[in-house]
Amino acid sequence: MELELERTEWNGYETILDTTVCREETLEAIVPDACPDILRICDVEGTAYLAGKEAQEGRVELSGTVRAVLLYLPDGGQGVRRMEVTLPFTCTADAAAITPACLVTAVPRVQSADARLLNPRKVLVRASLAADIQVFRPAARQVCSGIAEGESAGVEQRSEQYDTCDVVCVQEKSFTFADDLTLSGGKPEAEELLKARAYLRCGEAKVIGNKLIFKGETFLQLLCRASDNTLFSAEFQLPFSQIMEVSGAGEEAGCDVQVTLTDLDCTLDGGDGRTFSVALGLLAQAAIRETRTLRLLTDAYSTLYPMTCQSGCCTLDRLADCGEKEITVRELMELGELLKEVSDAYVCVGPLTQSREGARVTVTAQINVTVLYRTAEGEAGSLTRPLQAVCVLDLPEGAVCACRCVCTAPVFAAAAAGGLEVRLPVSFQYVAYAPQAAAGITAAAIDETAPLDHAGRPSIVLRMVGAGERLWDIAKSYGTTAADIVQANALEEGGPVSGQLLLIPRKR
Repeated sequence: MELELERTEWNGYETILDTTVCREETLEAIVPDACPDILRICDVEGTAYLAGKEAQEGRVELSGTVRAVLLYLPDGGQGVRRMEVTLPFTCTADAAAITPACLVTAVPRVQSADARLLNPRKVLVRASLAADIQVFRPAARQVCSGIAEGESAGVEQRSEQYDTCDVVCVQEKSFTFADDLTLSGGKPEAEELLKARAYLRCGEAKVIGNKLIFKGETFLQLLCRASDNTLFSAEFQLPFSQIMEVSGAGEEAGCDVQVTLTDLDCTLDGGDGRTFSVALGLLAQAAIRETRTLRLLTDAYSTLYPMTCQSGCCTLDRLADCGEKEITVRELMELGELLKEVSDAYVCVGPLTQSREGARVTVTAQINVTVLYRTAEGEAGSLTRPLQAVCVLDLPEGAVCACRCVCTAPVFAAAAAGGLEVRLPVSFQYVAYAPQAAAGITAAAIDETAPLDHAGRPSIVLRMVGAGERLWDIAKSYGTTAADIVQANALEEGGPVSGQLLLIPRKR
């Protein structure tokens, strides 16, 4: 007779793809009629904007644009000028398990950008792009936690407790931010806005009821040209706070919220040269994970009937560690010439690599730092150097770590003896899971036509308990119960029994 099993079912999302897709975009661009001819390109900076993402059969597709700002010296003129080029991009990632029902999170970033002068009125712009992509598939899972009404068949059950951490909700929200900004009194008036860049940081996220409340800030950095053709930067801190509808998560759930740009528009208002209008388009993408405790039926037998059990193995993910580590990268870059001032500095985050030595996991990020400067002779120049940011994590053997790296605030750069001193904050945000194999009963049956006959067994057996033996295993081998052994020997429930001489009563 098949026995009815009690099952525990839980819903969530299975991560079926966690990858970084890289591609390169190039575009030939004509200098606008309103701009002077190009004599020399000084700097090229690109920013990626996400426009859309879609899960299809067997693949996921992202679309967006890279806006590249070229700073150049004009032919026959003075002062740095700007030119903006928009490069559309499409990224794809393939996996057989992807279906249109999957949910996608994606954060594109520019790893590097450059331009080559074809003639004074034409340039070839190139942008190296990377997109961090995660794909989540809805999944319903279940395990057997016990046997229903097993007492009438003399069934003894043993279960074990497991903790499993799963993504229970994937949600996103688009929002905008707009404000008017005014330069501080210590800054000159701006003749032209050359660049605007945003550093995004989500600092706090918490589930309350069916709402996810998250807070963060945008560090907005502007590069301007004054009327005397000197360059200067200005920084503004713009906090944001948003509420997102979520479901299926408790208030102790962990929240991984990524905020990425969908648009950035900043203009210098006419008039005094001190006021800017800024409008930000932002997309918040949240993956909420929760740790649940499951009870898994791992063994069973009957004291009344012959019993057969089928077992199966499943993999449960235990949360090994998660968090954020912020480090400061410092470097002295040698130039071989004297500098008068640093005009601008920014960073592009390149690829991440992981290496493991025992429980020590080292995550290394390639960082490309670009500094725009003016020499002692007044010449404009730029320098790009690759640096490394290193984060060391202590994780258990076998733990799988997903990590991303972002620069969370503007780069500090200043002229120093022999070159440039650069300092920048880098944040490593990581989640590590330790897979654990759990074997449990998937089906059970008893043979009621052949009841067990205990009459032929000795009424009393003396048994020395070996090292590591459990009362459960002893009781099962003699067709009795652990409770009967405890009662017959006046043992404490759950106390140690190794090395003891026990009385094993016959099951009546």
